[in-house]
Amino acid sequence: MEVLKVSSKSSPNSVAGAVAGVIRESGAVEVQAVGAGAANQAIKAIAIARGYLAPSGVDLICVPAFVSVSIDGEERTAIKLIVEPR
Repeated sequence: MEVLKVSSKSSPNSVAGAVAGVIRESGAVEVQAVGAGAANQAIKAIAIARGYLAPSGVDLICVPAFVSVSIDGEERTAIKLIVEPR
C-alpha cells in the first residue's frame, strides 16, 4: 500500500489529488500525519478527495490508527489514515 506523508504545510487540494490518483490506481492508500496541523490537512484532503471521486461512483472510508515513525532518528507517534473505497 502506498504511503502519503502530510505536513502542516501541505496543500489539501494537492494531497486530495494524490489520494484520488492512488485510489484509482491501486484501490487503497495510507496517509500519515505527525502533529495536529498535519492531521488537520490530511482530514481536509480526504474530504476533498471524496468530492473528486464521487462523480465516478466511488465513496471513500477512512480508518484511523496510530503508528510509530522515525524522524531524524527520533521515534514519534503519527496518525495513520487507511483510505479505501466503500
